[in-house]
Order: sequence, then C-alpha cells, then structure tokens
Amino acid sequence: MTNDKEISAAQKMIGDFAPKLVEYTDNVLFGDVWEGKELSPRDRSLITVAALVTGEHSGQLKYHLSRAKDNGLTEAELVGVITHLAFYAGWPRAMTAIMIAKEMFESKQ
Repeated sequence: MTNDKEISAAQKMIGDFAPKLVEYTDNVLFGDVWEGKELSPRDRSLITVAALVTGEHSGQLKYHLSRAKDNGLTEAELVGVITHLAFYAGWPRAMTAIMIAKEMFESKQ
C-alpha cells in the first residue's frame, strides 16, 4: 500500500492477515460493485441493510447503518425498514437489528 493512499476500513480491520480479502473488499466490492451506475448509493445501502438484517449478519450491520445514513437514509427510514422486515425475516432478526441501530444512533448523538 502506498503512503499517499488512505488506508481503507478493510485494511484497518484485517491488515496483512488476509491481503487478498482486503484487495477484493476494496477493489471489487467497494471499488466496482458499490460504484455501479445501475443503482444509487442510497438504494444500495437500503438493499444492503435489508440483506444484512434478513441474513442475521449483525457483525456488519453497524457499519452499513452508518454508511446508509451517509448515503441519505434517515434514522426513521432505517427503523422503518427493520420494522417492516420483522414480518418477513422474523421477529428475532428484527429485534437484534433494531438494538444495534438503537445503540449506534444513540452513540452518534
């Protein structure tokens, strides 16, 4: 990694432990998939949060809730998404997700 390039979140978390995963995360996922022109960043965030809630991937949810806010989604919209998903993905998944969202939103105030 060059000194003039900002260190990515993946590099900070994983470092040199799994360099290929860092490379895929930075270049393919966030460099190609997230930069596609078919969907707006806001729409991508909405879809990603929904997928993380339904798949019970709580480890990634906090980061993507924050990213979703940066991409234009409001806290009320994100709470609405999680509430809506309770009926489709299951109550326990929604409760886990809403507690993560509550903690994250309250810590940012």
